[in-house]
Amino acid sequence: MNLIVAANPFSPGQTGTPEAVLFWILAPLAVLAAVSMIFVKKAVHSALLLAWVMITLAIFYIAQDAPFLGIVQIVVYTGAVMMLFLFILMLVGVDSSDSLVETIKGQRVMAMIGALGFAVLLIGAVGRSYTGFAGLTAANTDGNVEGLAQLLFTRYVWAFEVVSALLITAALGAMVLGHRERSSERPSQRELSILRFRPGSKLPGAPLPNPGVYALHNAVDVPALRPDGTPDPSSVPDVLKARGDVLDTKAFEMHTIEEGEDESK
Repeated sequence: MNLIVAANPFSPGQTGTPEAVLFWILAPLAVLAAVSMIFVKKAVHSALLLAWVMITLAIFYIAQDAPFLGIVQIVVYTGAVMMLFLFILMLVGVDSSDSLVETIKGQRVMAMIGALGFAVLLIGAVGRSYTGFAGLTAANTDGNVEGLAQLLFTRYVWAFEVVSALLITAALGAMVLGHRERSSERPSQRELSILRFRPGSKLPGAPLPNPGVYALHNAVDVPALRPDGTPDPSSVPDVLKARGDVLDTKAFEMHTIEEGEDESK
């Protein structure tokens, strides 16, 4: 009798043995990954744990004879949403420290109201799930894709719109975290140029010359020549200087003009 029930996944109130084994193996791992995602310190680890939770949900959907929903879960959420999350990490920064100072006034109150509204939506969704179960046979009467579309855009259209709005929450959060109020005006290009060439400035007035001697030797271990013909040690990388891999430039140096000598010679 147990074999017959296990072989018939559509039996009401019964679960097949392979499906039960799959659930009891992946479900604890998914819950552990979801809880760890909240408490880990590094945002990259949270992203990886979130990807694992999404993949586990996709496997559950496929096991419940909803292959389209499982594939969409992997392509849209594990692919597109995770890429969005990684872009947000690149924008905000992985090592960004938490700050208790509000950059936008009233954001804590708005966040609390939003969290309360989201909790009400979750309670309503969970409560409606206990009202009855139509079963896959009724849901997939015209096909899995069409049945899913009818549920999303008729019965659960408002929940679908709310979830769609939540997809931009990460971008909005990055804008809030990246928002900084300037205490002074941004200097113009002219002001930066004046500061760059001002005596005593920490910024050099001109970039360092490239190593090598034009038309004679272009290796990185040969110092460049100044306009007066002398070598410029700053043109050679510090790594080569530390290793002693700097060639002598006497063979490439130009003859310096003695003071008082006729330049036309």
